[in-house]
Amino acid sequence: MATSGRSALLSSTLTGPKSTLENSNPEEDDGQNLWSTILSEVSTHSRSKLPSGKNVLVMGEVGSGKTTLVAKLQGVEEYMKGRGLEYLYFSVHDDDIDDHTRCNAWVLDGDLYHKGLQGVAVPVDSIGNTLLLITVDMSRPWNALDSLQKWAAVAREHIDKLRVAPETLRELEHRLVKQFQEYTEPGSGEDGTPQRRSEEEESVLLPLGDNTLTHNLGIPVVVVCTKCDAISTLEKEHDYRDEHLDFIQSHIRRFCLQYGASLVYTSVKEMKNLDILYKYLVHRLYGFPFHCPAQVVERDAVFIPSGWDNEKKIAILHENFQTVKADDSFEDVIVKPPVRKIVHEKEIQAEDDQVFLVKLQSLLAKQPAVTAGRPVDTTSRAPTGSPRTSNRSAAANVANTMPQSGQTSEGVLANFFNSLLTKKAGTGGPGTPGGGNNTPGTVRKSDMNITHGSKLGLSDVQAELDRISSRETDSDLSNANETPATDGQDT
Repeated sequence: MATSGRSALLSSTLTGPKSTLENSNPEEDDGQNLWSTILSEVSTHSRSKLPSGKNVLVMGEVGSGKTTLVAKLQGVEEYMKGRGLEYLYFSVHDDDIDDHTRCNAWVLDGDLYHKGLQGVAVPVDSIGNTLLLITVDMSRPWNALDSLQKWAAVAREHIDKLRVAPETLRELEHRLVKQFQEYTEPGSGEDGTPQRRSEEEESVLLPLGDNTLTHNLGIPVVVVCTKCDAISTLEKEHDYRDEHLDFIQSHIRRFCLQYGASLVYTSVKEMKNLDILYKYLVHRLYGFPFHCPAQVVERDAVFIPSGWDNEKKIAILHENFQTVKADDSFEDVIVKPPVRKIVHEKEIQAEDDQVFLVKLQSLLAKQPAVTAGRPVDTTSRAPTGSPRTSNRSAAANVANTMPQSGQTSEGVLANFFNSLLTKKAGTGGPGTPGGGNNTPGTVRKSDMNITHGSKLGLSDVQAELDRISSRETDSDLSNANETPATDGQDT
């Protein structure tokens, strides 16, 4: 108010009677003109302050990175996530007029249960100062198209409920169409700024395409694809190729063309395109100059401003398709991978070896003793031939018939075999040297060395030895009877 009062006072002085100005000195005239220039500049700057009350309404699925994105635009590292409707902001500064303000950022919960809270963020009187930002999680691209259509329908429903005056809504829609048609590619001028059109070019606006702005919300729309650093993960784990990424981009760009929206691929993790997003938001809301051209070369840093894209430019992506077609359904090509059920197997820890062996020993001690011997086949006859072979077989059979119990020891076995050899030498069996030098006392002495606990085993052994001796006697008799007949046949 003080500035305007001084300006009016100076203005009345300068517009006083002509005679007064004519009588004034030239130096005083130059000083008055200088003050008039300064005051007019101050008055102009005071009227061009940054407007307040601009809003960015952020929508998207749960976990798509809405709050993280706005926090990065605000420059905050530590933040708290809320529920329902979050309020954040980011600062806007104009260096030309040295003024700053805050742009309101309302983050709507990904649960549709809270969609009614849009009325708090975007009332009917602020519809013209609002920009809609929809986030898409690129780590889950199979949900991209459905998510865009769902949140655009939520915004459309809210605008219809506001019951904006028809003339106001038509004005907002017309302003959006005009902005789309008047878009000029940055860098077309000599200094890198957009080249101004002539009056004739401005009066002639190109018509919109068939699929352009068919869903005009009346407010600017920006589609932000978050977590674009996950594209490399999609290629490794889900076998995505370049044509799949181009297919996703083409469908998203078609959606943006229908709503007249801009498209920005961002990555908070790698800090990609965050500065471009900030500059573009303040350009659309506050009219700041914007000189960034469209970027379609890098697959994870795409930027397409509103008004640049059309059907012909989107068709360039279709040239690289090999296994897919441009008209294929999005859900048929970008299929949601099956959910892998994580089976939590219970870890079994092996016990110590000594503990295991102690338990095993106790179990074996509780079991009854089992005779491991093999029964003797009394019907089988000893094979004829070398007497040593017969003796070894008999010894093996005797060893098998011995009871395997705790009463047997190495000393008992040694005494048994010694007595066996001594007895065989005394009986004078066939093929045994020293058969006539046997003394009964030797056998009794050997028998006396056997412990009392193995008497049952020795009686069995004695019976077996008697049977072996009778078999050998029968064999000798049969051989003696057959010999003369053989000799008679030879003669």
